[in-house]
Amino acid sequence: MPKQLLKGNEAIAEAAIRAGVDAYFGYPITPQTELLEYMAKRMPELGRAFVQAESEVAAINMVYGAACAGKRAMTSSSSPGVSLMQEGLSYIAGSEVPVVLVDVMRGGPGLGNIAPSQADYFQMVKSAGHGDFKPIVLAPATVQEAIDLTGLAFDLAEKYRTIVTLLLDGTLGQMMEPAELPPMRPMPAEMPAWALTGAAGRKKNSILSFRMEAEDLEAHNLHLQQKLAVIADEEVRTYEYMLDDAELIVVGFGTAGRVSQTAVKQARQKGIKVGLLRPITLSPFPDRRLSQLADEARGFLVVEMNAGQMVEDVRLSVGGQAPVKFYGRMGGVVPMPDEILASIARLDQATTKAPPTYKIEGPLVPLTKAHEVTR
Repeated sequence: MPKQLLKGNEAIAEAAIRAGVDAYFGYPITPQTELLEYMAKRMPELGRAFVQAESEVAAINMVYGAACAGKRAMTSSSSPGVSLMQEGLSYIAGSEVPVVLVDVMRGGPGLGNIAPSQADYFQMVKSAGHGDFKPIVLAPATVQEAIDLTGLAFDLAEKYRTIVTLLLDGTLGQMMEPAELPPMRPMPAEMPAWALTGAAGRKKNSILSFRMEAEDLEAHNLHLQQKLAVIADEEVRTYEYMLDDAELIVVGFGTAGRVSQTAVKQARQKGIKVGLLRPITLSPFPDRRLSQLADEARGFLVVEMNAGQMVEDVRLSVGGQAPVKFYGRMGGVVPMPDEILASIARLDQATTKAPPTYKIEGPLVPLTKAHEVTR
């Protein structure tokens, strides 16, 4: 199909429709409201279910119910709204029903602001609800990638009967880019065998997250952990740029990774051997790939739009084999390429004894301890 000029939020909504979403439940919150508004128009046109719930708590529990009935169900929200969904997400995880969640992150804590942030990393990657469980988390960096990963999200959710989160920031949700939409998939002819569709003519199904006996709950948790181990082996995805001969590695996801690619290109023009690893799956995390790169790299620079969250996973993956530095902007501030370039240059100079053969102009924003942290 030909490319169209699409806004991120609307592109994700249409991609979900073409992936066969049966039911959408949500509540408006900036910067993802356009996704809900698009669904409000398109879903009824196609005879599918759309409900604007009275709150995010209601929305996630509606999603839970529809998923139990075997329907392809999804919701979307932004950081404070996703916080309200945590209990429902944990119930969904414990019940093993497939659900897709889109989190278009904004500045925090609290209501914060409506500017782009990446401060939901811990909330989405480490838990998405209480208990020993992690969802699959996909992090696009372009509108086209957001479209492609939306379709993948539904596939993975159904394959593993799990939650899949599409995690992006407000920049990508509001951005317009040329992108290609996939063809409309056929709707499934039959419901999954485990779904609650009425027990006429068959043994009844039961979906629950409650298990009274400790041994039963432990057995269920072991089953969930085994599934997470399979996901970690089979579903890691990354984007790599100029890593073949890289001595320094920049790691960033989403918008931060996209901006970092420009800085890496500029650094290469100055003779610095640096490459980019952009995780597409934040969960499962590409820890094995980072460990491989640490065998050869002189140092790592992690760039995020937060106070330093993914950097902890990078440090665990590198395992002390090389220094890991961090550069971050908070509160909805997007880092610029010249800021990241300056951090790359400092890492280069700190990890080699040779005098620099290039000159880096100072960034527009002073690099203070609030931005660059050594831990």
